[in-house]
Amino acid sequence: MSENHEFIRNGTMIQYFEWYLPDDGSLWKKVSREAAKLADAGITALWLPPAFKGPGGIHDVGYGAYDLYDLGEFNQKGSIPTKYGTRREYTDAIRACHKAGMQVYADIVVDHKIGADGTEEVEAFECAGNNREEELGGEIKIRAYTIFNFLGRHGKYSSFTWDSSCFDGVDYDDYTKKNSVYLLKGHTWQHNVDTENGNFDYLMGADLDFSVPKVIKELTDWGKWYLDTTDIDGFRLDAVKHIDAGIYRDWLPAMRSYAKRELFTVGEYWSNDLNTLRNYICEVNGDMSLFDVPLHFNLQRISLNGEGEDLRRVFDNTLTSVDPTHAVTFVDNHDTEPGQALCSWVGGWFREHAYALILLRQSGYPCVFYGDLYGIPSRNINPMGESLLTLLRLRRDYAYGWQHDYWNDAHCIGWTREKGLAAILSTMGEHTFSMYVGEVFSGSTFVDALGNNDSRIVIHPDGTGDFPVHAGQASVYVPEAKP
Repeated sequence: MSENHEFIRNGTMIQYFEWYLPDDGSLWKKVSREAAKLADAGITALWLPPAFKGPGGIHDVGYGAYDLYDLGEFNQKGSIPTKYGTRREYTDAIRACHKAGMQVYADIVVDHKIGADGTEEVEAFECAGNNREEELGGEIKIRAYTIFNFLGRHGKYSSFTWDSSCFDGVDYDDYTKKNSVYLLKGHTWQHNVDTENGNFDYLMGADLDFSVPKVIKELTDWGKWYLDTTDIDGFRLDAVKHIDAGIYRDWLPAMRSYAKRELFTVGEYWSNDLNTLRNYICEVNGDMSLFDVPLHFNLQRISLNGEGEDLRRVFDNTLTSVDPTHAVTFVDNHDTEPGQALCSWVGGWFREHAYALILLRQSGYPCVFYGDLYGIPSRNINPMGESLLTLLRLRRDYAYGWQHDYWNDAHCIGWTREKGLAAILSTMGEHTFSMYVGEVFSGSTFVDALGNNDSRIVIHPDGTGDFPVHAGQASVYVPEAKP
């Protein structure tokens, strides 16, 4: 998005769920109720959680991926609805978002399947947990959970049955009752994947073997069915570091060709290494964006040690700094919230700063977290409240025009947008920066929309103003509203 095309609406995504939502099937109905309000706040797209049935039925967050065709329609795994509701409620929610002028991105999990309907005796090789390329002994027979026949669906939409020929690995032998990593005989790990644990093809459950033609055909057929059924506008792809990049290099163009629309796509490649992310984007021919994980960790580090960090380096070694058109920025998500294995929560005092950095600058496609808008009651985390809504409105109304940076101090940075916005963030000490907002605002009075500073700043004839910030706070100045 060009920063001086003021008629283009700033894109702002929201991750519309958090891990610990109640298991009451109510989320899709909430989306429908809230759609107009979200759009009015400045949200342009919703990333919704996995809509298909998981092995835990209504209690499953969705990342186990049992039956991709069951969107809360069939009595499987103990319930008809998923954790979030029924198929009808899901498609109604998407229509409500479209009516409000927002897009919807579906969370897609195709790396593995969990909750098998039956077992098979197969030959396999046990692999070392910290190096999946190392086999621990010779060939053995195991009983693996690899039969998925979805009897509750009765073949509706697809008669495809998954068996051991479709998978390259599992994590459990029912003969010995042992949890380990087993490579199935006749299969190999994919090699165009992350190198953690020697080879990070295997993640969990029954791992799909994407070298098997019938697997690719079934996923392609399913993708077309999903597009026809839901009318979604794009994808959030789960766990892409565990899947050969070549798969999406083919699958995404096929989906876009079938849908005859853009289908914005962002992948979750959980790595703090910038070069790894850039290499993956190259591997998929630039056909998807990635979450800017390095930026998240920079934000968390500063929030934990504000006075000991140089705020001017917040974008160092981030995707936003080197490839902003492929960067989806975020403060936190369902994996980083308290209680999760990847917990890396950004400190509360710094959340206004962090959201100002992703919402009010020209680079990156920001993603707001549900837990910041609504809170996380199970973890006693309150919503950010009016401050987040204010930042969303500021992005919607003022985050346009040329950007000028004032990275003047290790503990204070500022920037302006010539639409009429001046942001200044402090991690330590009181500061005042002279910053340029444009001569068109000469004589105008700017006030802090966040309410953290009660100064009234009159803009000088040369278009500059002297903008203050209190110690450890964030202030965002815009023209004073006229009565």
